[in-house]
Amino acid sequence: MYWKNTLIILSLLVSGNLLFVACNQTPTTAAAEATNPVDTRLATLPVLRPGEAVATFGGGCFWATEEEMKLLKGVRQVVSGYAGGDLDYPTYEQVGTDQTGHAESVQVYYDPTVISYDVLVDAFFAGHDATELNRQGPDRGKHYRSVAFYRTPTEKARIEAAIRRESVHHKAPIVTQVVPFTAFYPAERYHQGYYRQHPYSLYIHLVSEPKVDKFRERMDGRLNEQ
Repeated sequence: MYWKNTLIILSLLVSGNLLFVACNQTPTTAAAEATNPVDTRLATLPVLRPGEAVATFGGGCFWATEEEMKLLKGVRQVVSGYAGGDLDYPTYEQVGTDQTGHAESVQVYYDPTVISYDVLVDAFFAGHDATELNRQGPDRGKHYRSVAFYRTPTEKARIEAAIRRESVHHKAPIVTQVVPFTAFYPAERYHQGYYRQHPYSLYIHLVSEPKVDKFRERMDGRLNEQ
């Protein structure tokens, strides 16, 4: 642990990211970007396979949420992006202004014969604090709100049932929005797989890792072997 923390600090000092402790800050300095350009092109969505299903959730910064959902048995792919707003193909910077109505979200492509929608919803609640209104930890704003998007009346009922189950574990009320799905826009390519690509990021180490570790504990038995 000592050497890991030392490497993290040294890496941050070299990259100039010592103050990077929130999800909505620029992930690279100008100097770093000059030598290692950030790919700001929008990612593409995978083609839905026969028998496959898709679900969309927003639980704060999508870097950790994407990693959490990827750990589940039966999940083939997870894409970070934006949902719930009124602007087509928004950018990270636009969403970060809190003016587009979007929430940082993930779209999950899964095999319903391996993992049910109910388990996915339980995993969604296991991966974040659903009692925090328009924030998650150090990240504040409506684009970090807790929101579950349903595609059918059955999915809506399952989300609402999960909220009732989850409520008994919290003293504060659940503030998760339950809204119909309209559109999902993939985020820039540099956001995809961000958790695994930036293990020495101060934000990932201090905020995302504890969140993912807690998720592993709560979803034990539902995870892929690592």
